[in-house]
Amino acid sequence: MATLHPSLVTRLCCLNCGATEVSKLASSSSSFTRSTMSRTFDKMASGKEQLCQGFMPDVMTTPHNVSLKVCAARVSIEPTEQTFTLTTEVGKLEKESTYLFRTETGDQVKVSVGKKNLKYAVHIQVSSPQSHSSSDRLLLSWGVYRSDSRCYMTEDFQDSSPDGRTFETLFNQISLGTYTLELEFEAKQIPFFLSFLLKPALEVNSSGSEIRSHRGTKFCVPVGLGRGNPFPLGLSFATDGSLNISIFSRSAEGLVLCLYDDASEELPALELDLDPYVHRSGDIWHVSLESAETHKSYAFRCRGESVHQLESAHTLLDPYCKIVMESRIKDKGSGVNYRGLLMKEPTFDWSGDVHPNIPLEKLTVYRLNVKRFTEHKSSSLSADVPGTFSGLAQKLDHLKDLGVNAVLLEPTFSYDEKKGPYFPCHFFSPASLFGPSNNPISTIESMKDMVKRLHMNGIEVFLEVVFTHTADAGALQGIDDVSYYVNGPVELKRRNALNCNYPIVQQMILDSLRYWLTEFHVDGFCFINASSLLRGFHGESLSRSPLIEAIAFDPVLSRTKVIADSWDPIDEATMDVHFPHWKRWAEVNTKFCTDIRKFLRGEGFLSDLATRLCGSGDIFSDGRGPSFSFNYVSRNFGLPLVDLVSFSSGQLAPELSWNCGEEGPTNKPAVLERRLKQIRNFLFILYISLGVPILNMGDECGQSTGGSPAYVDRKSFDWNALKTGFAIQTTRFISFLNAFRKRRADLLQSRNFLKEENIDWHGNNQSPPKWEDTSCKFLSMTLKTEKAESQSSSETSHEFGDLFIAFNAGQNSECVILPVPLEGTTWHRMIDTALPYPGFFSADGEPVLEQMGGLFAYEIKSHSCALFESRSQGG
Repeated sequence: MATLHPSLVTRLCCLNCGATEVSKLASSSSSFTRSTMSRTFDKMASGKEQLCQGFMPDVMTTPHNVSLKVCAARVSIEPTEQTFTLTTEVGKLEKESTYLFRTETGDQVKVSVGKKNLKYAVHIQVSSPQSHSSSDRLLLSWGVYRSDSRCYMTEDFQDSSPDGRTFETLFNQISLGTYTLELEFEAKQIPFFLSFLLKPALEVNSSGSEIRSHRGTKFCVPVGLGRGNPFPLGLSFATDGSLNISIFSRSAEGLVLCLYDDASEELPALELDLDPYVHRSGDIWHVSLESAETHKSYAFRCRGESVHQLESAHTLLDPYCKIVMESRIKDKGSGVNYRGLLMKEPTFDWSGDVHPNIPLEKLTVYRLNVKRFTEHKSSSLSADVPGTFSGLAQKLDHLKDLGVNAVLLEPTFSYDEKKGPYFPCHFFSPASLFGPSNNPISTIESMKDMVKRLHMNGIEVFLEVVFTHTADAGALQGIDDVSYYVNGPVELKRRNALNCNYPIVQQMILDSLRYWLTEFHVDGFCFINASSLLRGFHGESLSRSPLIEAIAFDPVLSRTKVIADSWDPIDEATMDVHFPHWKRWAEVNTKFCTDIRKFLRGEGFLSDLATRLCGSGDIFSDGRGPSFSFNYVSRNFGLPLVDLVSFSSGQLAPELSWNCGEEGPTNKPAVLERRLKQIRNFLFILYISLGVPILNMGDECGQSTGGSPAYVDRKSFDWNALKTGFAIQTTRFISFLNAFRKRRADLLQSRNFLKEENIDWHGNNQSPPKWEDTSCKFLSMTLKTEKAESQSSSETSHEFGDLFIAFNAGQNSECVILPVPLEGTTWHRMIDTALPYPGFFSADGEPVLEQMGGLFAYEIKSHSCALFESRSQGG
């Protein structure tokens, strides 16, 4: 290993725990005389004044209780008493760790470390040392340190003369060519490193007589710091109270484990330099600690060519850490360091929790942002609850009033607060800002409680997740950029694009998904920027992504809903790709949104509308079905629903919006009436189409961004708005549509596409539709119920009658002739979006009057939709 600059060595030694700690020596070995010890410590005392000069090594103390206070680099260190014992009694060690070394000459040094009588013992055995003299006696030249291991990697340590910086202890010869020695240390001293060289006893003044390791360096073993295990990754605890930490890094030259005594401390109390020959297996660095009682949190520092990496206050978070805390860096602006807490996850009582396991075709989803949902003062929640998981749980009644049975949460992982939740910093912990007082422990508990309460009310929980890129800083940068990030075009590098199909990154993503499923009991995941999951190591396109396939066939995730959303939050655009699915992946259907918006503003083809109404067979007829289509008309980016019908200026052209006659707010009754009808039309088509409807937070009460499509302009949910006339009408309409979908699941919640013979299409005047004529703005359809299903059902016949649905996006009214109903039934109007409240929807339905010699006629007004259901005349 390379040596450090003396000023840095001084800082590391003095700043971290134990660098100048003083010990008391007690010896029970007759071969190590008191006179020898006195001479050694006399030299140490004489050199005491030199300890503040540049390089300050760790020292052991005299057998007298000598206490030193050393000042260096403007840091004052208060020493604590340490004790070690030299013993010739070799007993059995508890939790023994054994290290084998080769010397420069090929001989073997065996070191065993373990517990013995509540102390820590280090047993050293040397076999056939190659001495430079005829002496058969051997000395151990050794020292201990509790900071960066390179403190003892200086040339000063090569000096063979005892200058007070090391001990020299005589080995016992137990047989020809075999020497042993055992040292004992108090438990309060751990963890530390023992560093040593071997010397022939009669040639201690010869600088060239040391026996070193085969690397030409000192021998180094950890005490109270075990080798650890490479798996599982992250922090794990053993039954005996010890803990194991492991992290992947292929490119790191070295790794430093930073331990903090106080969560608020900026600099670590102890830094442990991991030996790659001991603490590395392949590309996994690992270490175990006997106890972490004195330390609260941990982080890493990767050692590279630059010394500035060590001097920086920025440390690296364990990617697999489960409890994350934030630490603000002084004098670094808004810099944030993330650390992992050295503690087990809090236990949670999941007794009685059952996943609703709602079939895809029966889902109705409400997308929301946890913070914005309840942070507004109008939520009337008690302190520390607004904007949290607990706040969401306390607003369950609103979700139940809407009739939804699933919530889709915007990303809840720790994220870059400047750029928003779609730029994550971590993948195994909820952001602390969603919990009471920003406490990570309370956050975890409150999220689990929220999930359990939602499940008790029959509501599933889906998480939006981002695994294609990270925040610009504070995420995985610096651990192993070559492995974690895409090494393709420059434009990808600037985006911190994750190399998600690289094996170690793929494993991390799968582990993250399993963790949220098993520990938080979530029911599904919506993968943002899913098209980028089809990208290879160097940014190339993959037709068969290993990650997508692994998720599809993972046994733990087998019952989980997995949804692909190809919206890219960086470009704020959606990529149109053919997504591989293996009959497992559902997709957020962007074409549904586009085609419905086009139709309702008088554009597009009737065939496009018909395709979306019937479940988007152009996308999902490849072995899946309409239930794999997640439909929406507005979402958390772009214009909210009320703005879609209020703004359509030039820069909003990509939104396909229509202001209905006047830009922005207006008092004109005709414009307001047209806007109200359009909002009802959007909701009507959303819930009457085959597929899973997604309602966006705030659309039910008309929340606006003032015509801005930017995500940052989304406002917090205003609970007072629910008391307005618009919100009352709209929420009741949504509730009715959800109830109607459930009652007519035979036609509106089908897992399979409807048969061709079960659908009749009509244009105006009962003529066939002009599918490819953009001037045609009227379409109607008859959905016929299966007769066998109706006869075998225990339900009354009127609940399984045919449906007639009409859509008019034109400026003029259309008079339609309803098909002749089955004998003994009559048509009942259920919805007409042109009628004023409360008549535009009806739970009972009003019979349509018979006209024109037995035919039923009805006027579909401009910019409106209508739905009729045939029922028995007594129904």
